[in-house]
Order: sequence, then C-alpha cells, then structure tokens
Amino acid sequence: MDIRQLHYFTEVAKHKNFTKASQVLYVSQPSISKMIKSLEDELGVILLDRSEREIVLTDTGKLVNEKALKILQQLEELSSSVNELVQVQRGKVKMGIMPTISALLFPKIIAGFKKRYPRIEIHMVEYSAKQVETQMEQGNIDFGVTVLPVNTRLYRTVSLLSEELVVIASSSHWLAGRKAVSLVELKNEPFILFTKEFALHDVVWQACLRAGFEPEVAHMTSLWDFCCEMVASQLGISLIPRSMANRLHHLAVHAVSISHPEIAWELALIYPRDKYLSYASREFIAYIQANPPNQPGL
Repeated sequence: MDIRQLHYFTEVAKHKNFTKASQVLYVSQPSISKMIKSLEDELGVILLDRSEREIVLTDTGKLVNEKALKILQQLEELSSSVNELVQVQRGKVKMGIMPTISALLFPKIIAGFKKRYPRIEIHMVEYSAKQVETQMEQGNIDFGVTVLPVNTRLYRTVSLLSEELVVIASSSHWLAGRKAVSLVELKNEPFILFTKEFALHDVVWQACLRAGFEPEVAHMTSLWDFCCEMVASQLGISLIPRSMANRLHHLAVHAVSISHPEIAWELALIYPRDKYLSYASREFIAYIQANPPNQPGL
C-alpha cells in the first residue's frame, strides 16, 4: 500500500470530486483515478460510488477514509518531530482568531513573539467563535481564540480575557441617564443581535431567557461596526463586551452596566488535548501564558 494512494483517496473523499482533488493535489485526474483504483484492487473492495454526479463513499470507503486520515496525521506528526530537531525554532503557527476582539488583544503579543522567534511563521484566519472549534476539528488550524465555555474533555484552555457585557444605547435613549440597569428592564426594548453563528448571540439570548423574557429582535448582523452604528441611529439596543464599548467614543452611544445578572464574557485560547502540537505551537502557547494580554480598550 502506497502513502500516495491514501493521500489521493482522502482528498477525493473530502471534496467528493476528482476534478477538485486534482486541482488541490496538482496531479492529473487520470493519475488520481488510477491510484484509487489500484487501492481498491489491493483491498478487494469498492471505496467510491461513482454512479452519481457527486462521488459518495461506500461503507467500506468511510472506514478506510477514517483510518487513512489517522495514518496521514501520524506521518505528519513524525515529520514535524524530525524537523524540530533539524530546524530548531522554526515552524508555522496556524491560528483562528475572532474578528475585532482578537485584533485588540494580539498585535502586541505577535510583535513580541516575532521578536523572540523571527523564524516562526504565524498564519491567522478570522472565524466566528463557533467556527473556531469546527476548523480545529477539521485540522485547518492548530489552535484558536473562542468564547468559553468549551468542551474541556476535548480542549485545553489558556485564559485571555474576562469582562462584563454592557448595554449600549443611543445617547438620546432613556438608558443614557443610567449607570446600571437590570436585564429584565430591557424586556420591551428592540435588540440588535449578532447572527447565530456568533457565540455572543447565544450568550445574550440565554441571559434574556434566564431573566424571564425572549428578546425582541429588531435586526441581526455579523458586523461589529454596523451593529454599533444601528444603535447610534436609535434602531435598538445591543449587548457587547465592555472593551468594545470603550472604543465607541466616535459614536453617539452610551454604555450601561448590567447590575443583575452580571453577564460574563470570557475569551480563551483553546487547543486539542490529544493532538500533537508542533514546536512552534507549543512555544506560542507558552509565550501567551508567560505574557497574558492586557485588557484592551481600557
């Protein structure tokens, strides 16, 4: 059995298409097809159902794909371990970050880390908090920044930031004269929420339910700036982290603390418990633990 057979097969299984796999692998489609056919012949089974427009894995194909992915991951870990011994303090960090919030936390961290480890490459991709875990499960990132809680049986966590959520309202809103408000007092207010792929949506929604009401949703958005602009335009109120509210001096909005119940907003760096971490990833995590970020926007 050839490692290339497993590699080609897993790519076809991933994309469910020979053409897409060919483009990713930079290998001709006939070569991929021939390699997978030889794997099927060697195992004596059919791995792919080619009768439909989109390729479907057979039951045996699903089993082989699961095992092949583990084998390829182990080979990658072996290669990484050897490279660490040969190329000390070199490597690549693949990291998923949350837009805006992470931008407040990480520039200084990255600058300090790059100064200490100039040969380690840091590659960052923006995802929502919910997407971070999915991307990690798929192997697209080594670790990421997300909102707690997470499944601690699967992930280790490094605390980055803990702060309160506050209400923001237009400066002409009745809340502008308040220093604090109980969440239940907002039950008749129109809410501007983030869309459901954002952890903040669930945090706010569940807090309102616990307070005894379902929030009246005026608008939903995936954009921080747009959310705050709509609040300033008197289209509704919103709940956002204190650090974000402290950066809205350019808008006619007022931030009000929530006296009951206080709603915690905790950010953490998370990484898999049972997956091998490269030298570069371990050094980056250790650097953050030794140099925790300052609370942004204060």
